[in-house]
Amino acid sequence: MSDKPDLELALVQTTLAWHDPAANQAHFQALLEQARGADLIVLPEMFTTGFSMDSAALAEPEEGPSYAWLREQARRLGAVVAGSVIIQAADGSHRNRLLWARPDGEMLHYDKRHLFRMAGEHKHYTPGERQVLLEVNGWRVRPLVCYDLRFPVWSRDPHDTDLLLYTANWPAARRHHWNRLLPARAIENLCYVAAVNRVGSDGKGHPYSGDSQVLDFQGETLLNAGAGDGVFRVRLAAAALSAYRERFPAHLDADGFELKP
Repeated sequence: MSDKPDLELALVQTTLAWHDPAANQAHFQALLEQARGADLIVLPEMFTTGFSMDSAALAEPEEGPSYAWLREQARRLGAVVAGSVIIQAADGSHRNRLLWARPDGEMLHYDKRHLFRMAGEHKHYTPGERQVLLEVNGWRVRPLVCYDLRFPVWSRDPHDTDLLLYTANWPAARRHHWNRLLPARAIENLCYVAAVNRVGSDGKGHPYSGDSQVLDFQGETLLNAGAGDGVFRVRLAAAALSAYRERFPAHLDADGFELKP
């Protein structure tokens, strides 16, 4: 059985102000008070701007305002706070980067690997080169971003992951894909899955249906935010995950593979 504590998770599903980081930070700062007490707080993809291809105008430096703001929220709330923003990396490339702010001030990140070509994301951003395994209270968490969800090899678990974490701007037009793929990822990886989406419409008029959710290792729903606007909380049971993997160790028969950049 697991000796890890349970994990208190808070998902923030809300509207986003188009291309207005200051407005979004003020909005999220108020909402985050409702997440106090959680171990891990997750915001949507590109939470400061909405899902924009205007990377040249909107990109922040690696340790820019959103970096500082997230680090301050993590310190203030005593929790990990994560979400993706548009970053100009040290090499000049633009990245859709998930920032992982720890309450002790440490900042880690994951760069989105799969860029959504149907919106031209691959023309404005550089893809990430590697998976990242992060830790909170002994839980092994692997962050992924939106379109990554469609690629099971990249989502596949070679790390004994406890929680797959997706942050997204997933449009209502493909809502049924979101709701089918997330349980599949939980079942095939024998782990919890948490996914944070947004609601409302973006600056191009695309509507988002929300459906932020948390699923257990059998793909069963523990939380579904539907079209709600706010903070949604759930506790993940470490002992239940450990017991299931002992009872049904399908991961021991998984095929070996090598990821290439």
